[in-house]
Amino acid sequence: MALKIFRKKHVRTHADSDDSLHRCLTAWDLTLLGIGAIIGTGIFVLTGIAAATQAGPAVILSFVIAGTACAFAALSYAELSSAIGGCGSAYGYTYAAFGELFAFIIGWNLLLEYGIAVAAVANGWSGYFCHGLADLGFPLPEMFTKAPKLGGLINLPASMIILLLMALLIIGVKQSAKANNAMVFVKLITIAFFICVALFNVNPANWHPFMPFGWFETLPNGKTTGVLAGASLVFFAYVGFDAVSTAAEEAKNPQRDLPIGIITSLAFCTLVYILVAGLLTGVVPYTDLNVSSPVAHALSLLGFTWASALISTGVIAGLTTVMLVLYYGLTRIIFAMSRDGLLSAFFSKINPNTQTPIRVIVICGLIMSLIAGLMPLGDLAELVNIGTLSAFAFVCLGVIVLRVTHPDMPRPFRSPFSPLFPVLGMLSCSGLMVFLPALTWLRFIVWMIIGLIVYFTYSIHHSELSENQ
Repeated sequence: MALKIFRKKHVRTHADSDDSLHRCLTAWDLTLLGIGAIIGTGIFVLTGIAAATQAGPAVILSFVIAGTACAFAALSYAELSSAIGGCGSAYGYTYAAFGELFAFIIGWNLLLEYGIAVAAVANGWSGYFCHGLADLGFPLPEMFTKAPKLGGLINLPASMIILLLMALLIIGVKQSAKANNAMVFVKLITIAFFICVALFNVNPANWHPFMPFGWFETLPNGKTTGVLAGASLVFFAYVGFDAVSTAAEEAKNPQRDLPIGIITSLAFCTLVYILVAGLLTGVVPYTDLNVSSPVAHALSLLGFTWASALISTGVIAGLTTVMLVLYYGLTRIIFAMSRDGLLSAFFSKINPNTQTPIRVIVICGLIMSLIAGLMPLGDLAELVNIGTLSAFAFVCLGVIVLRVTHPDMPRPFRSPFSPLFPVLGMLSCSGLMVFLPALTWLRFIVWMIIGLIVYFTYSIHHSELSENQ
Protein backbone atom coordinates (compact mmCIF):
# COMPACT_ATOMS: atom_id res chain seq x y z
CA MET A 1 0.00 0.00 0.00
CA ALA A 2 2.74 2.45 0.98
CA LEU A 3 4.61 1.87 -2.26
CA LYS A 4 1.46 2.30 -4.32
CA ILE A 5 0.55 5.73 -2.99
CA PHE A 6 4.04 7.05 -3.81
CA ARG A 7 4.34 5.58 -7.31
CA LYS A 8 5.24 8.28 -9.79
CA LYS A 9 4.15 8.87 -13.32
CA HIS A 10 6.76 8.97 -16.05
CA VAL A 11 7.63 12.57 -16.91
CA ARG A 12 6.09 13.14 -20.33
CA THR A 13 7.43 15.89 -22.51
CA HIS A 14 5.09 17.74 -24.87
CA ALA A 15 6.35 15.56 -27.72
CA ASP A 16 5.10 12.49 -25.83
CA SER A 17 1.67 13.94 -25.13
CA ASP A 18 -1.56 12.35 -26.26
CA ASP A 19 -2.95 14.00 -29.40
CA SER A 20 -6.60 13.16 -28.72
CA LEU A 21 -7.23 16.87 -28.16
CA HIS A 22 -6.93 19.34 -31.04
CA ARG A 23 -3.78 21.58 -31.10
CA CYS A 24 -5.18 24.94 -32.21
CA LEU A 25 -4.23 27.61 -29.62
CA THR A 26 -1.47 30.20 -30.20
CA ALA A 27 0.53 32.27 -27.68
CA TRP A 28 -1.92 35.11 -28.35
CA ASP A 29 -4.86 32.81 -27.56
CA LEU A 30 -3.19 31.61 -24.37
CA THR A 31 -2.38 35.13 -23.17
CA LEU A 32 -5.97 36.23 -23.74
CA LEU A 33 -7.09 33.00 -22.09
CA GLY A 34 -5.13 34.06 -19.00
CA ILE A 35 -6.45 37.63 -19.07
CA GLY A 36 -9.93 36.27 -19.65
CA ALA A 37 -9.64 34.12 -16.53
CA ILE A 38 -7.86 36.60 -14.25
CA ILE A 39 -9.65 39.91 -14.79
CA GLY A 40 -13.13 39.31 -13.52
CA THR A 41 -14.74 38.84 -10.13
CA GLY A 42 -11.60 39.95 -8.30
CA ILE A 43 -11.55 43.40 -9.84
CA PHE A 44 -15.26 43.92 -10.50
CA VAL A 45 -16.68 42.39 -7.31
CA LEU A 46 -14.23 41.38 -4.56
CA THR A 47 -12.31 44.68 -4.66
CA GLY A 48 -15.32 46.43 -3.16
CA ILE A 49 -16.09 43.70 -0.62
CA ALA A 50 -12.46 43.47 0.55
CA ALA A 51 -12.16 47.26 0.82
CA ALA A 52 -15.42 47.66 2.75
CA THR A 53 -15.03 44.77 5.18
CA GLN A 54 -11.33 43.92 5.49
CA ALA A 55 -8.72 46.39 4.26
CA GLY A 56 -10.20 49.81 3.41
CA PRO A 57 -8.17 51.78 0.83
CA ALA A 58 -5.21 49.57 1.78
CA VAL A 59 -6.83 46.91 -0.39
CA ILE A 60 -4.18 48.14 -2.83
CA LEU A 61 -1.57 46.54 -0.55
CA SER A 62 -3.69 43.38 -0.39
CA PHE A 63 -3.46 43.12 -4.18
CA VAL A 64 0.31 43.72 -4.09
CA ILE A 65 0.83 40.96 -1.50
CA ALA A 66 -1.42 38.46 -3.29
CA GLY A 67 0.13 39.38 -6.65
CA THR A 68 3.65 38.82 -5.32
CA ALA A 69 2.73 35.34 -4.08
CA CYS A 70 1.21 34.59 -7.48
CA ALA A 71 4.28 35.89 -9.31
CA PHE A 72 6.51 33.31 -7.62
CA ALA A 73 3.96 30.58 -8.34
CA ALA A 74 3.60 31.74 -11.96
CA LEU A 75 7.33 31.35 -12.59
CA SER A 76 7.14 27.80 -11.27
CA TYR A 77 4.10 27.07 -13.42
CA ALA A 78 5.91 28.48 -16.44
CA GLU A 79 8.90 26.17 -15.91
CA LEU A 80 6.86 23.02 -15.41
CA SER A 81 4.30 23.77 -18.13
CA SER A 82 7.08 24.31 -20.69
CA ALA A 83 8.74 21.00 -19.79
CA ILE A 84 5.97 18.55 -18.89
CA GLY A 85 3.20 17.54 -21.28
CA GLY A 86 -0.44 16.85 -20.47
CA CYS A 87 -3.51 18.93 -19.70
CA GLY A 88 -3.61 18.24 -15.95
CA SER A 89 -1.79 21.40 -14.80
CA ALA A 90 -0.54 21.15 -11.18
CA TYR A 91 -2.04 17.65 -10.93
CA GLY A 92 0.26 16.34 -13.68
CA TYR A 93 3.35 18.09 -12.26
CA THR A 94 2.69 16.67 -8.78
CA TYR A 95 2.24 13.17 -10.20
CA ALA A 96 5.75 13.33 -11.67
CA ALA A 97 7.40 14.94 -8.63
CA PHE A 98 5.72 13.45 -5.54
CA GLY A 99 3.71 10.43 -6.52
CA GLU A 100 0.13 9.31 -6.96
CA LEU A 101 -1.50 10.17 -3.62
CA PHE A 102 -0.19 13.73 -3.61
CA ALA A 103 -1.20 14.09 -7.27
CA PHE A 104 -4.71 12.95 -6.48
CA ILE A 105 -4.95 15.38 -3.56
CA ILE A 106 -3.84 18.29 -5.75
CA GLY A 107 -6.16 17.21 -8.55
CA TRP A 108 -9.00 16.96 -6.04
CA ASN A 109 -8.16 20.47 -4.78
CA LEU A 110 -8.14 21.77 -8.35
CA LEU A 111 -11.63 20.39 -8.85
CA LEU A 112 -12.64 22.45 -5.82
CA GLU A 113 -10.78 25.51 -7.14
CA TYR A 114 -12.22 25.56 -10.63
CA GLY A 115 -15.68 24.22 -9.84
CA ILE A 116 -16.43 26.58 -6.97
CA ALA A 117 -14.69 29.46 -8.78
CA VAL A 118 -17.10 29.20 -11.70
CA ALA A 119 -20.03 29.29 -9.26
CA ALA A 120 -18.50 32.26 -7.41
CA VAL A 121 -17.95 34.26 -10.61
CA ALA A 122 -21.50 33.43 -11.67
CA ASN A 123 -22.64 35.15 -8.46
CA GLY A 124 -20.70 38.28 -9.43
CA TRP A 125 -22.05 38.07 -12.97
CA SER A 126 -25.58 37.90 -11.61
CA GLY A 127 -25.00 41.01 -9.47
CA TYR A 128 -24.01 43.11 -12.48
CA PHE A 129 -26.70 41.57 -14.70
CA CYS A 130 -29.42 42.41 -12.18
CA HIS A 131 -27.92 45.89 -11.63
CA GLY A 132 -28.01 46.53 -15.38
CA LEU A 133 -31.62 45.34 -15.67
CA ALA A 134 -32.62 47.59 -12.77
CA ASP A 135 -30.97 50.60 -14.45
CA LEU A 136 -33.03 49.85 -17.56
CA GLY A 137 -36.22 49.67 -15.49
CA PHE A 138 -36.62 45.89 -15.44
CA PRO A 139 -35.68 44.74 -11.93
CA LEU A 140 -35.92 41.03 -11.16
CA PRO A 141 -37.74 39.84 -8.00
CA GLU A 142 -35.23 39.47 -5.13
CA MET A 143 -36.29 35.90 -4.49
CA PHE A 144 -34.78 34.95 -7.87
CA THR A 145 -31.53 36.92 -7.42
CA LYS A 146 -30.31 35.73 -4.01
CA ALA A 147 -29.20 32.46 -2.44
CA PRO A 148 -31.40 31.02 0.34
CA LYS A 149 -28.81 32.09 2.96
CA LEU A 150 -29.35 35.70 1.88
CA GLY A 151 -33.14 35.52 2.03
CA GLY A 152 -33.91 34.49 -1.55
CA LEU A 153 -35.08 31.31 -3.22
CA ILE A 154 -32.36 30.86 -5.88
CA ASN A 155 -29.92 33.05 -7.77
CA LEU A 156 -31.47 32.23 -11.12
CA PRO A 157 -29.23 34.38 -13.40
CA ALA A 158 -26.13 32.75 -11.86
CA SER A 159 -27.49 29.29 -12.63
CA MET A 160 -28.58 30.10 -16.17
CA ILE A 161 -25.29 31.65 -17.35
CA ILE A 162 -23.41 28.46 -16.47
CA LEU A 163 -25.84 26.41 -18.54
CA LEU A 164 -25.29 28.75 -21.50
CA LEU A 165 -21.51 28.35 -21.20
CA MET A 166 -21.98 24.60 -21.08
CA ALA A 167 -23.49 24.76 -24.54
CA LEU A 168 -20.60 26.90 -25.84
CA LEU A 169 -17.93 24.52 -24.53
CA ILE A 170 -19.68 21.55 -26.08
CA ILE A 171 -19.28 23.16 -29.52
CA GLY A 172 -15.46 23.14 -29.36
CA VAL A 173 -12.35 24.74 -27.87
CA LYS A 174 -11.38 26.92 -30.85
CA GLN A 175 -14.85 28.41 -31.05
CA SER A 176 -14.76 28.99 -27.28
CA ALA A 177 -11.35 30.69 -27.60
CA LYS A 178 -12.67 33.03 -30.30
CA ALA A 179 -15.62 33.98 -28.09
CA ASN A 180 -13.21 34.52 -25.18
CA ASN A 181 -10.94 36.80 -27.24
CA ALA A 182 -13.85 38.99 -28.30
CA MET A 183 -15.18 39.33 -24.77
CA VAL A 184 -11.70 40.09 -23.37
CA PHE A 185 -11.47 43.13 -25.64
CA VAL A 186 -14.90 44.29 -24.45
CA LYS A 187 -13.72 43.85 -20.86
CA LEU A 188 -10.51 45.83 -21.39
CA ILE A 189 -12.42 48.67 -23.08
CA THR A 190 -14.76 48.75 -20.08
CA ILE A 191 -11.85 48.99 -17.64
CA ALA A 192 -10.21 51.74 -19.69
CA PHE A 193 -13.50 53.66 -19.67
CA PHE A 194 -13.80 53.38 -15.87
CA ILE A 195 -10.22 54.56 -15.42
CA CYS A 196 -10.83 57.61 -17.63
CA VAL A 197 -13.98 58.58 -15.69
CA ALA A 198 -12.51 57.85 -12.24
CA LEU A 199 -9.28 59.81 -12.83
CA PHE A 200 -11.23 63.08 -12.89
CA ASN A 201 -13.37 62.29 -9.84
CA VAL A 202 -10.84 61.19 -7.22
CA ASN A 203 -11.28 62.69 -3.76
CA PRO A 204 -8.04 62.12 -1.78
CA ALA A 205 -10.04 62.38 1.45
CA ASN A 206 -11.53 58.96 0.64
CA TRP A 207 -8.10 57.40 1.17
CA HIS A 208 -8.09 58.43 4.83
CA PRO A 209 -7.81 56.44 6.99
CA PHE A 210 -5.74 54.37 4.59
CA MET A 211 -5.55 51.25 6.77
CA PRO A 212 -8.65 51.30 9.01
CA PHE A 213 -8.54 47.58 9.82
CA GLY A 214 -4.77 47.29 10.42
CA TRP A 215 -2.72 44.37 9.16
CA PHE A 216 -4.68 41.46 10.66
CA GLU A 217 -7.29 40.76 13.34
CA THR A 218 -9.59 37.85 14.16
CA LEU A 219 -13.06 38.97 15.23
CA PRO A 220 -15.19 37.22 17.92
CA ASN A 221 -17.41 35.72 15.19
CA GLY A 222 -14.38 34.01 13.61
CA LYS A 223 -14.14 36.39 10.66
CA THR A 224 -10.79 37.98 9.85
CA THR A 225 -10.00 41.57 8.89
CA GLY A 226 -6.94 43.59 7.89
CA VAL A 227 -4.65 43.90 4.90
CA LEU A 228 -3.42 40.29 5.15
CA ALA A 229 -6.96 38.93 5.45
CA GLY A 230 -7.85 41.10 2.46
CA ALA A 231 -4.93 39.58 0.55
CA SER A 232 -6.27 36.09 1.32
CA LEU A 233 -9.65 37.12 -0.09
CA VAL A 234 -8.54 39.09 -3.17
CA PHE A 235 -6.16 36.25 -4.00
CA PHE A 236 -9.28 34.95 -5.74
CA ALA A 237 -8.64 37.72 -8.26
CA TYR A 238 -5.56 35.87 -9.49
CA VAL A 239 -7.18 32.47 -9.79
CA GLY A 240 -7.11 31.61 -13.44
CA PHE A 241 -3.57 32.14 -14.73
CA ASP A 242 -2.93 28.48 -13.91
CA ALA A 243 -5.82 27.58 -16.22
CA VAL A 244 -3.49 28.46 -19.10
CA SER A 245 -1.42 25.38 -18.28
CA THR A 246 -4.47 23.13 -18.69
CA ALA A 247 -4.37 24.01 -22.40
CA ALA A 248 -1.01 22.24 -22.88
CA GLU A 249 -2.43 19.57 -25.19
CA GLU A 250 -4.30 22.13 -27.28
CA ALA A 251 -1.42 24.62 -27.67
CA LYS A 252 0.38 24.68 -31.02
CA ASN A 253 3.83 25.27 -29.48
CA PRO A 254 3.43 24.60 -25.74
CA GLN A 255 7.14 24.82 -24.82
CA ARG A 256 7.27 28.47 -25.91
CA ASP A 257 3.67 29.63 -25.77
CA LEU A 258 2.63 28.42 -22.30
CA PRO A 259 5.24 30.47 -20.37
CA ILE A 260 4.39 33.51 -22.51
CA GLY A 261 0.69 33.12 -21.78
CA ILE A 262 1.15 32.57 -18.03
CA ILE A 263 3.65 35.34 -17.25
CA THR A 264 2.32 38.00 -19.63
CA SER A 265 -1.29 37.65 -18.50
CA LEU A 266 -0.38 37.74 -14.79
CA ALA A 267 1.91 40.79 -15.11
CA PHE A 268 -0.63 42.76 -17.11
CA CYS A 269 -3.53 41.94 -14.80
CA THR A 270 -1.61 42.80 -11.61
CA LEU A 271 -0.94 46.33 -12.86
CA VAL A 272 -4.61 46.74 -13.82
CA TYR A 273 -5.77 45.50 -10.40
CA ILE A 274 -3.62 47.96 -8.47
CA LEU A 275 -4.72 50.90 -10.62
CA VAL A 276 -8.44 50.10 -10.44
CA ALA A 277 -8.36 49.37 -6.69
CA GLY A 278 -6.71 52.73 -6.04
CA LEU A 279 -9.21 54.63 -8.18
CA LEU A 280 -12.26 52.76 -6.85
CA THR A 281 -11.44 53.62 -3.22
CA GLY A 282 -10.55 57.15 -4.28
CA VAL A 283 -13.82 58.09 -5.95
CA VAL A 284 -16.17 56.93 -3.16
CA PRO A 285 -15.73 56.07 0.56
CA TYR A 286 -14.67 52.45 1.02
CA THR A 287 -17.63 51.89 3.35
CA ASP A 288 -20.00 52.25 0.36
CA LEU A 289 -18.41 49.41 -1.63
CA ASN A 290 -19.82 46.33 0.12
CA VAL A 291 -22.04 45.43 -2.86
CA SER A 292 -21.90 42.77 -5.58
CA SER A 293 -21.30 45.39 -8.31
CA PRO A 294 -18.94 48.00 -6.75
CA VAL A 295 -17.61 49.53 -10.00
CA ALA A 296 -21.07 50.22 -11.38
CA HIS A 297 -22.29 51.25 -7.90
CA ALA A 298 -19.44 53.76 -7.52
CA LEU A 299 -20.32 55.40 -10.82
CA SER A 300 -23.98 55.56 -9.80
CA LEU A 301 -23.01 57.34 -6.55
CA LEU A 302 -21.03 59.85 -8.61
CA GLY A 303 -24.13 60.55 -10.69
CA PHE A 304 -22.95 58.74 -13.84
CA THR A 305 -26.00 56.49 -14.13
CA TRP A 306 -25.56 56.13 -17.89
CA ALA A 307 -21.92 55.16 -17.36
CA SER A 308 -22.97 52.67 -14.70
CA ALA A 309 -25.21 50.87 -17.18
CA LEU A 310 -22.40 50.85 -19.77
CA ILE A 311 -19.93 49.47 -17.24
CA SER A 312 -22.39 46.76 -16.22
CA THR A 313 -22.67 45.64 -19.84
CA GLY A 314 -18.88 45.42 -20.25
CA VAL A 315 -18.40 43.68 -16.92
CA ILE A 316 -21.01 41.09 -17.80
CA ALA A 317 -18.97 40.21 -20.89
CA GLY A 318 -15.77 40.21 -18.82
CA LEU A 319 -17.07 37.92 -16.10
CA THR A 320 -18.37 35.58 -18.78
CA THR A 321 -14.82 35.02 -20.02
CA VAL A 322 -13.67 34.15 -16.49
CA MET A 323 -16.33 31.49 -16.14
CA LEU A 324 -15.63 30.17 -19.63
CA VAL A 325 -11.89 29.69 -19.01
CA LEU A 326 -12.27 28.22 -15.51
CA TYR A 327 -15.04 25.90 -16.70
CA TYR A 328 -12.74 24.82 -19.54
CA GLY A 329 -9.86 24.19 -17.11
CA LEU A 330 -12.07 22.10 -14.82
CA THR A 331 -13.13 19.76 -17.62
CA ARG A 332 -9.52 19.23 -18.74
CA ILE A 333 -8.31 18.34 -15.25
CA ILE A 334 -11.13 15.81 -14.79
CA PHE A 335 -10.29 14.45 -18.25
CA ALA A 336 -6.61 14.03 -17.28
CA MET A 337 -7.42 12.32 -13.96
CA SER A 338 -9.89 10.03 -15.66
CA ARG A 339 -7.38 9.10 -18.37
CA ASP A 340 -4.91 8.16 -15.61
CA GLY A 341 -7.52 5.93 -13.96
CA LEU A 342 -7.88 8.02 -10.79
CA LEU A 343 -11.44 8.88 -11.77
CA SER A 344 -13.89 6.77 -13.74
CA ALA A 345 -13.10 6.17 -17.42
CA PHE A 346 -16.60 7.51 -18.08
CA PHE A 347 -15.13 11.02 -17.87
CA SER A 348 -12.38 10.55 -20.49
CA LYS A 349 -14.68 9.87 -23.41
CA ILE A 350 -14.01 12.33 -26.27
CA ASN A 351 -16.77 13.21 -28.72
CA PRO A 352 -15.38 12.44 -32.23
CA ASN A 353 -17.17 15.37 -33.86
CA THR A 354 -16.25 18.23 -31.50
CA GLN A 355 -13.12 16.62 -29.96
CA THR A 356 -14.34 17.73 -26.54
CA PRO A 357 -15.20 15.69 -23.39
CA ILE A 358 -18.95 16.37 -23.59
CA ARG A 359 -19.89 14.08 -20.68
CA VAL A 360 -17.67 16.00 -18.28
CA ILE A 361 -18.87 19.35 -19.60
CA VAL A 362 -22.53 18.50 -19.04
CA ILE A 363 -22.13 16.95 -15.58
CA CYS A 364 -19.94 19.81 -14.33
CA GLY A 365 -22.33 22.38 -15.77
CA LEU A 366 -25.36 20.96 -13.99
CA ILE A 367 -23.58 20.69 -10.62
CA MET A 368 -22.02 24.18 -10.79
CA SER A 369 -25.34 25.66 -11.85
CA LEU A 370 -26.95 24.40 -8.64
CA ILE A 371 -24.06 25.59 -6.45
CA ALA A 372 -24.11 29.06 -8.04
CA GLY A 373 -27.82 29.37 -7.42
CA LEU A 374 -27.77 28.22 -3.80
CA MET A 375 -24.52 29.53 -2.22
CA PRO A 376 -23.49 33.21 -1.66
CA LEU A 377 -20.32 34.74 -3.11
CA GLY A 378 -18.25 35.29 0.06
CA ASP A 379 -18.37 31.64 1.17
CA LEU A 380 -17.53 30.47 -2.34
CA ALA A 381 -14.51 32.78 -2.81
CA GLU A 382 -12.80 31.77 0.44
CA LEU A 383 -13.30 28.07 -0.33
CA VAL A 384 -11.75 28.53 -3.78
CA ASN A 385 -8.70 30.31 -2.38
CA ILE A 386 -7.65 27.61 0.07
CA GLY A 387 -7.70 24.93 -2.62
CA THR A 388 -5.79 27.16 -5.04
CA LEU A 389 -3.12 28.18 -2.54
CA SER A 390 -2.39 24.56 -1.64
CA ALA A 391 -1.98 23.69 -5.33
CA PHE A 392 0.33 26.67 -5.92
CA ALA A 393 2.53 25.71 -2.97
CA PHE A 394 2.92 22.17 -4.34
CA VAL A 395 3.84 23.45 -7.81
CA CYS A 396 6.60 25.60 -6.31
CA LEU A 397 7.90 22.62 -4.35
CA GLY A 398 7.65 20.50 -7.50
CA VAL A 399 10.14 22.75 -9.30
CA ILE A 400 12.71 22.11 -6.56
CA VAL A 401 12.10 18.35 -6.44
CA LEU A 402 12.25 17.87 -10.22
CA ARG A 403 15.46 19.91 -10.45
CA VAL A 404 16.99 17.21 -8.21
CA THR A 405 15.25 14.06 -9.51
CA HIS A 406 15.27 15.02 -13.22
CA PRO A 407 18.21 17.42 -13.64
CA ASP A 408 18.60 16.64 -17.36
CA MET A 409 14.94 17.16 -18.27
CA PRO A 410 14.66 19.77 -21.07
CA ARG A 411 13.40 23.04 -19.59
CA PRO A 412 12.66 25.64 -22.30
CA PHE A 413 11.85 28.07 -19.49
CA ARG A 414 13.61 28.03 -16.11
CA SER A 415 12.35 29.82 -13.01
CA PRO A 416 15.11 32.33 -12.08
CA PHE A 417 17.04 32.24 -8.80
CA SER A 418 15.91 28.68 -8.06
CA PRO A 419 15.43 27.47 -5.38
CA LEU A 420 14.91 30.98 -3.88
CA PHE A 421 11.85 31.99 -5.92
CA PRO A 422 10.09 28.59 -5.60
CA VAL A 423 10.73 28.63 -1.83
CA LEU A 424 9.33 32.16 -1.57
CA GLY A 425 6.31 30.99 -3.55
CA MET A 426 5.75 28.10 -1.13
CA LEU A 427 6.07 30.33 1.93
CA SER A 428 3.88 33.14 0.62
CA CYS A 429 1.09 30.84 -0.58
CA SER A 430 1.17 28.82 2.65
CA GLY A 431 1.20 32.06 4.64
CA LEU A 432 -1.94 33.36 2.92
CA MET A 433 -3.72 30.12 3.81
CA VAL A 434 -3.14 30.89 7.50
CA PHE A 435 -5.18 34.10 7.26
CA LEU A 436 -8.31 32.38 5.96
CA PRO A 437 -11.24 31.91 8.40
CA ALA A 438 -11.59 28.76 10.51
CA LEU A 439 -14.88 27.82 8.82
CA THR A 440 -13.11 27.81 5.45
CA TRP A 441 -10.50 25.42 6.85
CA LEU A 442 -13.25 23.16 8.21
CA ARG A 443 -14.96 22.97 4.81
CA PHE A 444 -11.60 22.30 3.17
CA ILE A 445 -10.83 19.45 5.57
CA VAL A 446 -14.24 17.87 4.88
CA TRP A 447 -13.54 18.10 1.12
CA MET A 448 -10.13 16.47 1.65
CA ILE A 449 -11.63 13.61 3.68
CA ILE A 450 -14.12 12.93 0.90
CA GLY A 451 -11.24 12.92 -1.59
CA LEU A 452 -9.20 10.43 0.44
CA ILE A 453 -12.22 8.11 0.62
CA VAL A 454 -12.52 8.26 -3.18
CA TYR A 455 -8.81 7.59 -3.61
CA PHE A 456 -8.53 4.59 -1.28
CA THR A 457 -11.80 2.98 -2.37
CA TYR A 458 -11.49 3.53 -6.13
CA SER A 459 -8.47 5.38 -7.51
CA ILE A 460 -5.67 3.30 -6.00
CA HIS A 461 -7.19 0.14 -7.53
CA HIS A 462 -7.97 1.57 -11.00
CA SER A 463 -4.86 3.65 -11.59
CA GLU A 464 -3.15 3.20 -14.95
CA LEU A 465 0.11 2.74 -13.05
CA SER A 466 -1.44 -0.13 -11.09
CA GLU A 467 -2.49 -1.88 -14.29
CA ASN A 468 0.96 -1.44 -15.83
CA GLN A 469 2.82 -2.92 -12.86
